Amino acid sequence: MQLTEHKPGNHHHIRSVDEHSLVIDDRRYTSSLIVGARLLHPDWPVLHLDDLDENTIEPLIEHQPEVVVLGVGKVQAFPDPAIQMAFMRHGVGVECMTLDAACRTFNVLMSENRRALAGLIINPEPRA
Repeated sequence: MQLTEHKPGNHHHIRSVDEHSLVIDDRRYTSSLIVGARLLHPDWPVLHLDDLDENTIEPLIEHQPEVVVLGVGKVQAFPDPAIQMAFMRHGVGVECMTLDAACRTFNVLMSENRRALAGLIINPEPRA
């Protein structure tokens, strides 16, 4: 899915997304990652929402964003309530969306110069 054709400002821009990869700026990524205006943390060790814990959300919280957009799969899903509470304890809002919705939302937040991060879980497969 092509997301937009406009040129981004001085921040990362998600150009396209599918269930197996993302194109950020002009580079393709095939593993979960964290992206912010000028932050890009590839190879975030999260394959499923169940992988979210205090350690895996620390790179999201340490930058003190207003909001974190979590994107995963084609069906909206939510992490364990304890993880959502961990964000709240740090004063960070968290929104859970499908992967493509999270990418669109991230681009809008960046165009508004918001202090936001996206944690994007690429191609999660169901746990056995």
